[in-house]
Amino acid sequence: MGVGAIGRRGLRTRLGLPLLLIAAVVSLPAQCEEFSTPTLTALRIDWAEALDQLRAEVAPSPTAAVEFGLGSGPDLPAAGLRRVPAWVRLNAITGRFFPAIGQSAVPVLLPLDAATLLASDPDPRPESPALRSAQAGFEIGMFDAGPAGYDAVFTLDGNLGDSLPPRVFSRPVEVQITGSSLIYDIADPLGAKGEPVKDLTAQYPDLRRFIREGHVRYAFSRFGAAYVVSVQCLDSVPKARRLACREAYPVAEHLLKALRLAGGTPQRALRDIPAMPAERPAAQSADFTYWPSGEILPGSGFRKQDGRPDSTVYAQIRFPIEHTPAYAHSQSYKPRIKDGGGAGLFAYPWRDNFCESRSFGVGQCAMGFGHQGQDIRPGACLPDQPGCDVKQQGVVAVRDGVLIRSPRQQAVTLLVNTTREHIRFRYMHMHPAELDRDGVLDGRRVAEGERFGVVGNYLDFPNGTTRHLHFDVQVFTPDGWLWVNPYTTLVASYEKLIGGRGRDLTPTPTTPAVARAGPDNGLP
Repeated sequence: MGVGAIGRRGLRTRLGLPLLLIAAVVSLPAQCEEFSTPTLTALRIDWAEALDQLRAEVAPSPTAAVEFGLGSGPDLPAAGLRRVPAWVRLNAITGRFFPAIGQSAVPVLLPLDAATLLASDPDPRPESPALRSAQAGFEIGMFDAGPAGYDAVFTLDGNLGDSLPPRVFSRPVEVQITGSSLIYDIADPLGAKGEPVKDLTAQYPDLRRFIREGHVRYAFSRFGAAYVVSVQCLDSVPKARRLACREAYPVAEHLLKALRLAGGTPQRALRDIPAMPAERPAAQSADFTYWPSGEILPGSGFRKQDGRPDSTVYAQIRFPIEHTPAYAHSQSYKPRIKDGGGAGLFAYPWRDNFCESRSFGVGQCAMGFGHQGQDIRPGACLPDQPGCDVKQQGVVAVRDGVLIRSPRQQAVTLLVNTTREHIRFRYMHMHPAELDRDGVLDGRRVAEGERFGVVGNYLDFPNGTTRHLHFDVQVFTPDGWLWVNPYTTLVASYEKLIGGRGRDLTPTPTTPAVARAGPDNGLP
């Protein structure tokens, strides 16, 4: 059964009632909306099938078959005597290169041929010369495993062979792979599409290739789990610092052909997670106000389209800026008329800009384009913040998790992997040199509330934008990591931080026109 079919089956059967409730909430008028948590489908993992595949993969190598206790026959007398389960032994070996790989609750598929590696080096170490060939030329950038599955980032030199893009890239190509037992059930009109890949059909019968949200993606199911391989690319002609998607095809497919079982541990099956009312303070804030989700500045959407209401609190998080006050406003549009509700950049009310007009792919926005996230400005230093510097406003981890970031990149992604969520949070516009200096790189673990940077104005170069934090959220779906509107999640986290519920400025037929004035398309 394909990944898309798995997701749809979960939507129709196991989680049918909660999803109907969510759909009803979304379809209600804005003034009736209440914040709710997301609905997730827990996939059932077939470890017996995975063991059969591991047995087939190591069968050509007597050394590996004996090592994993999977051999048989008179020529392998030790095979039947080994008491250590195959997964335990496999994790012990591959864990030297991929720490805590045994924590993955789904079978880990990586470009690592353990049988070939053991045949070349019976006691392989990270410095083993046999490792590179066993990894089909890929270098590991980041690996993380947990109760929901695993995530990995590999890099590949784009000039390794005739089957790969011929031109020289300024950086190695990054390829991401995720295997998950948790699927977020979101309204996704573009989902479950794609085309088969003829050369890979035998290996992956339900494989789909498609381009979404700035990535070429390959989605497939195996052992009951959902897997997606992706490469960031440009769906147009090649550029000096960006792959064209057609150039990314052979890189991703090179990884897919090299995937082998590398570890994981059978665990108790996770449970489906229904939507619930989100936690919010009971007390009312004295001054915090906000426009509801989807109420972007009129005319600021792609081709003048409206925003998309989304009352989902995708995770209970710590607000990403260290101190209050903070203000969620557009950095590219501003109202023509400053209304009494405070249209300034350092005043309430907040306003959603997830579906503001940008050239970025966002499947949740009308016509498939939007901003991908939310812009937030920190406020001025307050009297009770001694030593505060307006140019050194701290950025903090919204949850315990692991960071994904290569050197010189301006984006930092925080990955969270637990029994109840598989989610990513991205921070942008901090200075890359400062992040490099402070060790904000792949694999660094951070605790909720831990400071790891400052709000900046970097966009391709210093002073490339106004001083603000771009914050966004991605959840794992049958189509891979997709952007969802972080606005309601941020409202709830800000209310928690200030200890008071904000006042929703839901428009009504009597709302003065001046309060909903459109943009002049100028930079603030």
